[in-house]
Amino acid sequence: MKRMIIGALLGSLLTVPAFAALKSGDKAPDFQAKASLAGKEFSFSLADALKKGPVVVFFYPAAFTGGCNIEAHTFAENKEKFDAANTTIIGVSRDPIARLNDFSSHPDYCAGKFPVASDVDGKITASYDLASMQLKAPMKDSRGQEIQHTEFTERTTFVITPDYKIIATLSSADDKIAPADHVDKSLALVQSLKK
Repeated sequence: MKRMIIGALLGSLLTVPAFAALKSGDKAPDFQAKASLAGKEFSFSLADALKKGPVVVFFYPAAFTGGCNIEAHTFAENKEKFDAANTTIIGVSRDPIARLNDFSSHPDYCAGKFPVASDVDGKITASYDLASMQLKAPMKDSRGQEIQHTEFTERTTFVITPDYKIIATLSSADDKIAPADHVDKSLALVQSLKK
């Protein structure tokens, strides 16, 4: 009995505080960030993007990593369908802008079709109530290069209407959604808005 109590106490000390991402019906926090499109840096504004129509904001752990490569590639392949629904796509990660310049222009991933924004300090991540995970040991990306940042944001996609209303939150952590499914599900939602 003593061992069970001690085990439970130790387990509670090792628990990471749970974050609950903003949900459907919540107001999306506005943000501006350094972003890259086709390798060129610019300032992205959510407010400006929402003036044109819905926005899909997808948070991902790190550029040039397995699931993130798949997700970026799938968004790039479907960019014209999002355009037809008057929808802007923006990816957000804790990567520095120099790394995102490479990722945004890489023909196998973003392919210069949509921007990715840098949230190095984690302020955007925190404003959307997303968890940041701390990497203990250095990690290499799919190119064999060491990832310089140690904070990673959980993969979560928000579909936001022009009035800042979140109409969907897609989370790999909660819903076990595969990276490519974030694209398919968000595309279906913005296409339904167009109808």
